[in-house]
Amino acid sequence: MTSLAALIPRRAKNRSRKEKPRAFRLPAIDWRRLAPALLSVVAAVLVVGGIAAALNRPVRHIEVVGAFQRVSAFDVEQVVRAHLRGGFVTADLTTLQQAIEILPWVEHARVQRHWPDALVVQIAEQAATARWGDTGLINARGDIFVKDTKRLPAELPLLAGPDGTEHQVSDLFLQLQPRMIDMGLSISGLRLDPRGAWELSLSNGIDIRFGRRQLKERLERFIKVGALVVASRANDIAFLDMRYSNGFSVGWRTTLTVPQHPAATDENPVNHKRDQDV
Repeated sequence: MTSLAALIPRRAKNRSRKEKPRAFRLPAIDWRRLAPALLSVVAAVLVVGGIAAALNRPVRHIEVVGAFQRVSAFDVEQVVRAHLRGGFVTADLTTLQQAIEILPWVEHARVQRHWPDALVVQIAEQAATARWGDTGLINARGDIFVKDTKRLPAELPLLAGPDGTEHQVSDLFLQLQPRMIDMGLSISGLRLDPRGAWELSLSNGIDIRFGRRQLKERLERFIKVGALVVASRANDIAFLDMRYSNGFSVGWRTTLTVPQHPAATDENPVNHKRDQDV
């Protein structure tokens, strides 16, 4: 008769045999059948690589096109050659475009391949709408795209203000200029001084002083009333001072007595007490 102690080792051995993991076997691969397919893939890669190598010839010609006056085609070509890496196929056109757009007066650039060995660069030039200080130029979006130049178009309006106020001044200019043109006037300058006071100059030589407060209200008062005074006596007026609660004063070029303008009525006097913001 077998004792209980004799059965224990056998059960332990049987359990260890059952729990032993089986080795994982990969499915058999029929290399004879796969060989033709692999050879076809390799051949295709070699063919494509050979074609790419044949097409990737050196870039020999760079053509710069566009309706521009300030941009130099020679400068654009020099930038392309300095940043060109690789050949006709592998040249990074995005990198070239970004390098070109850093140039002054370049608004946008587009670079395209032209078979068999040329790159064509299309340039859109910046349109300057105003000068900024003595050395800067501002575009139609109010961005300073040239910060330091000695060649400023004298016919452009002159904007000025403390550092960091470029967009504030240019935005107001871009809002006002169309309204002035509708009234037969044109802005020649707009200034914001360090104290926050605004002054506008018209192309007829008249300055309009708006001060620091209630700019929106004073602008509307000038457009509705002050502009009528300017239109009727432009040759006699030196400046308009809009820094009043509900009126303005006129600075005349001479000391002659000038009859009251129709706009200066009891309901809308031209010369009221000036606000204390000067």
